[in-house]
Amino acid sequence: MRELHKLYVKHACREYLENWPELVKYCGYREDNIPQLQDVNTFLKRKTGFQLRPVAGYLSPRDFLSGLAFRVFHCTQYIRHSSDPFYTPEPDCCHELLGHMPLLANPMFAQFSQELGLNSLGASDADIEKLATLYFFTVEFGMCKQDGELKVYGAGLLSSVAELRHAIETNDKIQRFDPEVTCHQECIITSYQNAYYYSETFEEAKEKMREFADSIQKPFGVRYNPYTQSVEILSNTDKIVALVSELRGDLCIVSNALRKIHAEDEAVENINNMLHKGMNVSGVSPEKSPEK
Repeated sequence: MRELHKLYVKHACREYLENWPELVKYCGYREDNIPQLQDVNTFLKRKTGFQLRPVAGYLSPRDFLSGLAFRVFHCTQYIRHSSDPFYTPEPDCCHELLGHMPLLANPMFAQFSQELGLNSLGASDADIEKLATLYFFTVEFGMCKQDGELKVYGAGLLSSVAELRHAIETNDKIQRFDPEVTCHQECIITSYQNAYYYSETFEEAKEKMREFADSIQKPFGVRYNPYTQSVEILSNTDKIVALVSELRGDLCIVSNALRKIHAEDEAVENINNMLHKGMNVSGVSPEKSPEK
């Protein structure tokens, strides 16, 4: 943790760093303490609705991705061998807690992760393999541009001192994220990657993933219902009409909020106009007016 923090200051994306103070305060992130999954689970649920589910090791890509669709992250509990603390070929609690949790607490990144999972539901084995590869090179080993510099958001990099140093020192291996190309890249779990991919922003990566998902052949669409914490299958017009009716209510709430904000902006503008008119009539600026 101490060695990684030296690298985070320069190379971690801002979305990763912004949640650290809360993880320290609410989840016991300290050098002398291993955070408990229950504390982190409570924190994540409050921040983004994600929940942790402990597992003993690797799940199949289909099972892991389907968990993301329900905002469930399967999380290991064992720790890497002390003979090589800076690298592990498989996810352990250092990888989960240091790599994944800070970004799962970010609403935009949580949505990006969930959409990857939703796209996997009902997909063929071949498409699952592609989606798992795209997950690997974004959520696990992804990079993005911020303030003109490459920053890291992939958990596999943010939890490995050795590979993070390797990735930032090998510019010739860093390529622009393109799902159609990236989905064919080999995923390596016993050594460093042959390539790393970056996007300009999280939003750009999410939009590219949505375009890629449109090419996946499925006879239905899916939608996560946050009220029931379940996935709804949109397979006929009746279900879609019902969804539109529900969304209309949400849009009315947003529209009313925008109207109120606009009204406040107009009130401020009217006050400013009155002040300027007063200045023009009196020849004295409002700031210097004795009345003010």
